[in-house]
Amino acid sequence: MSQSRSVGGTVLSTHLGLVYAFLYVPILVLILLSFNKSGLPTAWGGVSLKWYVALAHNTAILSAALNTLIVALSATFIACVLGTFLALGIELRRKGSDKGQVVDTLLMAPMIIPDIVLAIALLSFFNLLKVGLGLHSIIISHAVFNIAFVCAVVRTRLKHFDYSILEASIDLGAGWFTTFRRVLLPAIFPGVLAGGLLSFTLSVDEFIIAFFNSGSGQASTTLPMQIYAMIRFGVTPEINALATLVMLVSITALLASQRLTKAPRTHE
Repeated sequence: MSQSRSVGGTVLSTHLGLVYAFLYVPILVLILLSFNKSGLPTAWGGVSLKWYVALAHNTAILSAALNTLIVALSATFIACVLGTFLALGIELRRKGSDKGQVVDTLLMAPMIIPDIVLAIALLSFFNLLKVGLGLHSIIISHAVFNIAFVCAVVRTRLKHFDYSILEASIDLGAGWFTTFRRVLLPAIFPGVLAGGLLSFTLSVDEFIIAFFNSGSGQASTTLPMQIYAMIRFGVTPEINALATLVMLVSITALLASQRLTKAPRTHE
């Protein structure tokens, strides 16, 4: 019996290793090529930072990076405010209601709808309202996409919140705004911050919605759109370096978000 368990564990470990290799070896190759001095994918010319230096002098990439930062920060702020109040409205008012499953389904819809469908829907909406396209339309589109994610993260935090504290605060004479600012918000802030980091990551990496809802010209070109325009003529070492930096930002934000999403410890 112990031998069969050992064999089964070995098989599962091997399978797990192959899956990780399939997922991460291409990423590691991309990172290594970004430091390749020769710039050729088939010949190693030594370690160099020349391609990262070249990025710093590429005005098109710098402009796209600035647009991405503006879009991500603006969309994250809007998503955090609206997503947090949406989570509070659902969790505080759903007690005793039998419509919780319906609400959850409607809330998850933007998360599971294909990006291409949401992008076309938002484009049709802007055309219906005769709203011109540009960075503002990308910001609104990303905020709509990210609200559901922020709401889901904040609701996870609220499930571990002791609502009797709110009642005690009100009984002691504090108004709703004071209770929210001094009691509720500090308790759920790690969840809000985690949702914001997740929203920021999704906005930085998102391409399809931004592509469909952007205006013409470099003024509304985000970093993923710039990368797409560059790889149409072939993958260059600059693209490898740029992809490495974007991936580093995304992984850092995701790790921070996961750390903040952990449920708070309860002391008996």
